[in-house]
Parts: sequence; C-alpha cells; structure tokens
Amino acid sequence: MRYDLDDLRLFLHTVTEGSITAGARRMRLSLPSASARMRALERHAGVELLVRGRRGVRPTPAGSTLVRYAREVLDRTAELESAVAGYVRPSTAPLTLLAGGSAMHRLVPRALASFLREHPDVDVTASESRTPHTMRRLAEGGVDLGIVLDDEVREGAVPLEILGDDSLVVIGRRGGPLAGRSALTNDEVAEHPLVGLNPESSLRRWIEAHLEPHAVAPRYRTTVAGLGAVVSLVLAGVGLAVVPRRTVGSDLPLDICELREPWARRTHLLARGISAPPHANAGTPTRASTSVSTTVDALADHIRRAAHAEPEPSFRHTEDPHGSGGHDSGTDGTEGTEGTEGTDDRDGSDGGGGGAARKR
Repeated sequence: MRYDLDDLRLFLHTVTEGSITAGARRMRLSLPSASARMRALERHAGVELLVRGRRGVRPTPAGSTLVRYAREVLDRTAELESAVAGYVRPSTAPLTLLAGGSAMHRLVPRALASFLREHPDVDVTASESRTPHTMRRLAEGGVDLGIVLDDEVREGAVPLEILGDDSLVVIGRRGGPLAGRSALTNDEVAEHPLVGLNPESSLRRWIEAHLEPHAVAPRYRTTVAGLGAVVSLVLAGVGLAVVPRRTVGSDLPLDICELREPWARRTHLLARGISAPPHANAGTPTRASTSVSTTVDALADHIRRAAHAEPEPSFRHTEDPHGSGGHDSGTDGTEGTEGTEGTDDRDGSDGGGGGAARKR
C-alpha cells in the first residue's frame, strides 16, 4: 500500500484547520479537487478517515492514527531531502552576512541553523565585522545583509530596521563582587579583575573607542577570542566582564548589573546591501537574480525570528551577605531598572508583515 505525500500533506492541513476548504487553500487546490483526493485517500486506506459535518471535519480514530504517522513520515522525508540536497553544489554564489561579535555569539548561529535547514541548496558566508566596515561593504553592494549597531550607522545609506536591544551589562559569579549591586560605572568595573576579549575583537575595540581619555585602565586577568569563553571564565570566578546582555543565558548562576554609561545602551539593526547596478544592456531581472533576492529575504526573516526568539534577561543580583547592598553609584542613589470556519465541508460543497531604525 502506497500513500501519496501530497495527499498526506492535504490530510494534515485539513485536520489542523478543521476544514477541507481551508486544507485546500493551504495546498492551493480547488475544493472539488481536494474533496476528490480525500475520498481517494479513504478508498486507498479502506476506512473512513474524516467525520464530515456542517461545521467542518474532524478525524476518526483511524484518521487520528494516520495524522500521527503522516507527520512522522513527512518530517523524515524533509530530513532526507535536506540531507541529500546538502551534497548538491549551489548554482549561485553564497550569501554574505557581516555582523559584530555580539551578534555572532548567539543571534547569527541561531538564524543560520534554521535557515540552512530550510534551504539546503543555499550556502552562507558569515564573518565578524565592525559596523563602519559593514556599512561600507553594504553600500558598495558587496554584502547581502549586515547586523550593525545603531550609533555607528549613517541613516539613508542602506535600508535599516530594528532587531532588538544589545545593551552592555556587567556580569560576575553569583554571590561574588556584584552581590548587592544593581549598577556600576565603567570606572567602578575597572577596579576589579576582569575577563575580556582579545584586543582585535570588534566588541573590545567598540568599548575602547567610547572610553574617556582618562578612564581607569582595567586589569585583564586574561583575554580570549569569544564571548562563550568569557562567560565560562566569569562563571569560574576569574573576574568580572562587560558583555552584551543577550550573551547571558537566563539559567546561568551569574549576577548581572547595569553598566551605567550612556554608550552602554545599544540597539542591533538589520541592514540590507545595495544591489549591484544592472548591466547596461540588462532588461528585466533574470531568474537567477530574482532567486538570490528571494533567498536574501528568507535569510533576513530567519534573522528577525532569531532576534525576537531570544529572551530579554533582566538584571539580577544576590543579596550582599554582609548587608552592604547600598553601594550603587549614581547621583540619584537609585538602583538600575530591568530593563472557526462555519462552512459546510461535506464532500463536494464549499460553504463559502520591520520598523524603521530609531533616530539619534
């Protein structure tokens, strides 16, 4: 006994929507065609799969069994297609994505994981880059997408949209030097042993570019190449660290304090590159150029979803065991803030989208 995969998809859509009409719409079929396929599926199975009524349809016990196995079959089929397609060399050049170190830590990997699973015939080259360099490459048309920081962009150069907060915070092992504190200035942070990124990292260079000339020089116990290593060393009690808030998982035993500096508040923006100018003799867009634009749109959508899926960690700190929790800096003495279908679905009858970047 063989089942047609499209029939199984139609059946699942119909059960999910509770309507043959809606199932047909999702499969882009006419209602008579969808109804005929459902009857053929039941003849093939030798048993009724749907209970039809004036208010829609629902699966019979046999239909519920088919739903369970059909989902598994279709999921495995998608995995098979993706695995085999991974060996096919793409006919187009890889998409290019530039982002700073903060975005490369969690946001970009999450977006790429889902995008590459859904698009096995498309490759992506993702590289770390500071915002000024990324903006130049985007304006030149040499890059498809970029994730940049709001205070380093020039509005109007390329299309921009807000992705989410990327503010910097101070982290320390729970119960350590940050116990009882809710906010620190950068000079106060520099009084403690620190864990930092290597000097050539985009985040380290960004922070140093915003420091005052006479800022307290920090003492780095060690510097490492990635934010994951920084967080691991902080967890081990090596020192404090200044990191993007979204770097910190909500389940980690860390104290998190506000970094009380104007430059610590940052926003990630999604920027799209300017397409290279068409050839002088070019007419309408080619199928290849249209395909690339579609995949760029798809990658941008996965980046948006990854950004919105990330939780917004709140500031948290343990109580100072010595009761000296009132040492937060600031002129005002306040602590930092945390941040149905009513149609007849019996056989043969049819009863019936980024915001703009913020101005600075």
